[in-house]
Amino acid sequence: RHNPLPADPTVMDKLKYAFTCPPHGKVGVFLTYMILMLLIWGSLYSITGAMAAPGGVLFSLLVVFLCSVSCGKLSEACGLPPLLGMLLVGIALRSVPGIRIIGDSLLPEWSAAIRNIALVVILLRAGLGLDPKALKTLSLVVFRLAFVPCLIETTVVAVVTHFLLGFPWLWGFMLGFILAAVSPAVVVPCLLQLSQQGYGVAKGIPTLVIAAASLDDVLAISGFGVMLGMTFSQGSIAWQFLQGPLEVLMGLSYGGCVGLLCWILPNKRQPSCCMLQFLILFAAGLFALFGSHKIEFGGAGALAVLSMAFVAGIGYRRQGWGDDNPVPQHCNVAWSFLQPMLFALIGTEIQVLSLELDTVGLGIATLCVSLSCRVVTTFFVVLGSGLNIRERLFVALAWLPKATVQAAIGSTALDYARRIGAEEEEIVRAKQVLTIAVLVILVTAPIGAIAIMKSAPRLLVKERSADTTTPETV
Repeated sequence: RHNPLPADPTVMDKLKYAFTCPPHGKVGVFLTYMILMLLIWGSLYSITGAMAAPGGVLFSLLVVFLCSVSCGKLSEACGLPPLLGMLLVGIALRSVPGIRIIGDSLLPEWSAAIRNIALVVILLRAGLGLDPKALKTLSLVVFRLAFVPCLIETTVVAVVTHFLLGFPWLWGFMLGFILAAVSPAVVVPCLLQLSQQGYGVAKGIPTLVIAAASLDDVLAISGFGVMLGMTFSQGSIAWQFLQGPLEVLMGLSYGGCVGLLCWILPNKRQPSCCMLQFLILFAAGLFALFGSHKIEFGGAGALAVLSMAFVAGIGYRRQGWGDDNPVPQHCNVAWSFLQPMLFALIGTEIQVLSLELDTVGLGIATLCVSLSCRVVTTFFVVLGSGLNIRERLFVALAWLPKATVQAAIGSTALDYARRIGAEEEEIVRAKQVLTIAVLVILVTAPIGAIAIMKSAPRLLVKERSADTTTPETV
């Protein structure tokens, strides 16, 4: 207050102003988080001793989180998705000499648990974001856009990996569902920004793509869960055939019961009702995901969390929450902390020096074939929707980015194989699945984001009344 910035400040004036007391602006934010992290580390060291000392697992997790957040901010400043920087820092911490001790000191059980916790939050966000009324009023083209390209790409990946990598059909379809999911973390922010600028608003293109992205992820995650259960099923062929439908039934039953329970508990008038609603959903999701692995029905967990969140969301809307329901806001807060850990820990599973060139090369070939088929399929799927050729081409490009779901479930097969003590051949195949999942993130996340933002001015019509359009209206 006593040292205002001059009207025409120099670089030195700005620098001096930035460091005046009390701390404010970016300097204040940096100091706040630095003090907070130091206090957290000091508390952990006081409680756990060696575990929080350099070389311990807690110290390594704290370093991973800080580096991931920093590289995410740097990636965002360069105009790229933050998750790309987070993923790369994880790969570096496991592959670069001198700092790879951080990645090597992480315990696989801890990493797997954190990734599964992040998966629960992703599934809760996806389920709560599905509005049944909106789904009823949307045209058939949304369902075609959500289902057809996903199923086509899954089938193409299964066929290509069966003949190129020698994958069994179940493994091929499981990988196909992993790769087929579109990333809301990349697509939604880009489309909301374009809608604010008025691109494609007149024909509802942002609404079309955003609505279909949620359904696409639901289908991909559900299909992956069923394939995962069938792949690691032990017993007769008849039991393996029945386990998939049984897992679907178990997941839907659990999700429906818990979702209905959330309609009445906690009471809306109860203090801290919203936080309690989130905690019930979160705890029930953790129980479903981890409990399903304990009873050897791993495919039921993800579907249970999705259906539970969807049913609970219906009840919340009936109670009058509408789109102002604060429960998803709590999910967003949890996701802001779990996202850096998720992508960085996925990266730490990749050791660049130990990668097989055959897996990388054939994986890239698989991606080229599957993505080409997806773009062509998407272009023709939106026929009859009132979109011209340029707009259909934009929708096809917008359907490229992959990141969030691949990071969440890409390592699930590897974690599950290690947990049940699967044969070495199965573990090697699970590592190949994870490698290809990371490749699709590295290839499609930046290319897809750039393609969406750069192609929109050339392919879409800009609405002149764009200044009245907001993300909420979309």
